Amino acid sequence: MQNLQGTVALVTGASRGVGKGVALELAKQGAVVYFTGRTLHEGEGSVDLPGSLTSTLQEIEALGGKGVAIQCDHTDDHQSRKVLEQIEQEQGKLDVLVNNAWGGYEHYFDGTKFWEEKGFWTAPLSRWDRMFQAGVRVQYVTSALAVPLMLKSTGGLIANISFIASRKVDMGVAYGAAKAASDHMTACMAHELMPHGITAVALHPGLVRTESVLKAGVFDLSNSHSPEFVGMAVSALYRDAESGAFSGEALDVLKLALRYGYTDLDGTQPQPET
Repeated sequence: MQNLQGTVALVTGASRGVGKGVALELAKQGAVVYFTGRTLHEGEGSVDLPGSLTSTLQEIEALGGKGVAIQCDHTDDHQSRKVLEQIEQEQGKLDVLVNNAWGGYEHYFDGTKFWEEKGFWTAPLSRWDRMFQAGVRVQYVTSALAVPLMLKSTGGLIANISFIASRKVDMGVAYGAAKAASDHMTACMAHELMPHGITAVALHPGLVRTESVLKAGVFDLSNSHSPEFVGMAVSALYRDAESGAFSGEALDVLKLALRYGYTDLDGTQPQPET
């Protein structure tokens, strides 16, 4: 179903994982999707996981969608600015921004013995910096650069990908604090964007079958969902003329599926924890 014809979207961090799933789903529904990532070709990534901009583009085109891949490290403000300038030059507007790019997970792949850590005081101090510099700050900067272009359209949606760790105390101090910052930042953005008709929400996915989750092989996937499921939530919110009522909130992706009445790619309906 081509529900997003005429829509222009930007999805950051889309060479794999949630970002890739969102890009695929929005393109499938008819949007022109610009998407970014650091890995241009397979095997060039900084982590030992499949996924690249080229692969995402190939899958979008196989679905009959329209995608534009842009190699970008969003910790470099100049590179982020160039992305928005390209969209403005080629499209003249931006309707949907999905801030998925997030750093700070490097300890899963850089050889750090994180499993031996017994508290935040035993973790590298750099983890805090990465979560905020390559996570929260990237969402803030990309949004700040995108809003002037979004103001050229009527309405619009900013979706900051976050996680339930923002409300828990047992998922790591740096991670929990960064996600809480992302959620509150979204609420503040929504307040300032309200007069301009742009909705800003934080999205909390469930257990997503990303490449890293599947590779770990230790998770119970019985109530998991595809990365595309998050894209369905983004699409549903954007198409809902009343979604402004949610602006500023942190929304459970699984609850949104129940609200809007759609299922995952395989027909399953993952259930929220509460």
